[in-house]
Amino acid sequence: MFFNFGIKDIIDIVLVALMLYYLYRLMKESRSLNIFIGIMFFVLIWLMVSQVFEMRLLGGILDKLISVGVITLIILFQEEIRKFLYSLGAHQRVRGVMNFFYKNDNKDKEDKETIIPIVMACMSMARGKVGALIVIERGEPLDDIVDTGDLIDARINQRLIENIFFKNSPLHDGAMVISKKRIKAAGCILPVSHNQDIPRSLGLRHRAAMGISQSSDAMAVIVSEETGNISVAIEGKFRLRLSAEELESILTEEGFR
Repeated sequence: MFFNFGIKDIIDIVLVALMLYYLYRLMKESRSLNIFIGIMFFVLIWLMVSQVFEMRLLGGILDKLISVGVITLIILFQEEIRKFLYSLGAHQRVRGVMNFFYKNDNKDKEDKETIIPIVMACMSMARGKVGALIVIERGEPLDDIVDTGDLIDARINQRLIENIFFKNSPLHDGAMVISKKRIKAAGCILPVSHNQDIPRSLGLRHRAAMGISQSSDAMAVIVSEETGNISVAIEGKFRLRLSAEELESILTEEGFR
C-alpha cells in the first residue's frame, strides 16, 4: 500500500485537512467548538471500530448513527454551513476570477462616489467625537438586521449620515445599514460579540461591530464617541485608529461586492 501512495493521495489528504481547518475556524467563531471536537471524536471511534478492528455488529450500529447524524447536523448547523459555503465563494481569489469575466469599467467610478461621502462623514464625526456605527452589506443579505431599524432607502450622502448620528437624533444609538450602495436603514440592532479578546477600552459599538462581522460577511465602520478614533470590523477582526486614506483604501478593496 505504501508504494501505491501517489500525488492523488497527497491532494486528498491536503483537501481533507483544509476542510477540517475551515470547519474548526467556523465552529470556533460560532462558539460551537466543543460540539466540533465531540463530532471528530465520534468519527474517530467509528473509523477505528469499522475500519481498523472490523467489528461488524458495533460498526453497523455506528454506520446507521452516522447516516442519521449527518442529516441532523445539516439541520442543526444550517446557518454555519451556509456561511462556510458562502465564504468559499467570496474568497478573494474566487472573486478575482469572477471579476476577470465580468468586468465593469464604471465600477471604480461608482465605488468612489459611494465611498467618499462615507469617509468624509466619518472624518467629520471623528473631529466632533460623534459616535457612529455603519454596517456595509457585501454579499450576504442583512434583511433581518434592516427589519430591526427604521427604513430609509436613500442615496448615500455625507450630510444625511452626519444628521442620522447627530447626538440629539433618535436614530443615533443604533447602526446604519448600507445595502446596494444606498442607505437602507438606521437605528438597527446588531448582535453583540462576547469575545473575551476584545480590549476593554472598546465600547458597545465595537462589540456590536465585531458581532455583525462574525455572524455575516458584512463590514462595520465605527467612530468612537470617547476618542474620535475610526475603526473597521471585518471577518471577525478589528483595524483600529484608521486615517482617512486607510479607511478609503479598506472600503475600496473590501467594502462593496
